[in-house]
Amino acid sequence: MANDAPVEGKTPVNVANNQEAMGAANDGRETAKAPPKSMSMIEPRIRNIYLTFYKESYFTPTALDIKTKELIAIGCSLVAKCEGCLEGHIRKALEVGATKQEVSDAIVIAVGVAAAGVVDMSDKAAIKLDLHHFEQK
Repeated sequence: MANDAPVEGKTPVNVANNQEAMGAANDGRETAKAPPKSMSMIEPRIRNIYLTFYKESYFTPTALDIKTKELIAIGCSLVAKCEGCLEGHIRKALEVGATKQEVSDAIVIAVGVAAAGVVDMSDKAAIKLDLHHFEQK
């Protein structure tokens, strides 16, 4: 179970408030709070498994502080094309002290990763199709 004690050198996070904001289940038990609309079609048992996993992987103190986790989550949200995730993680990143520049850096890194994915896929297609449009000499 999550350890709410602060990790040395890390900013403490109010785990209970974060879980409530995410509509998280209370230790896997069903809560009176309605699930987020994005989860309304997921069977409660499976939804609770996901929310427990999310809580343990995200809110449990680790080597990464919550601000770093939020900045990573911004990039992941962009690459996953999850608009609700992106808005929530930008908001939370700013709440936990990320600067506008740090948020921008996370976005720029995501753009770079997404662009690299396009280059990688086109390279694979070129190899399979034996295409050499602009081959360097």
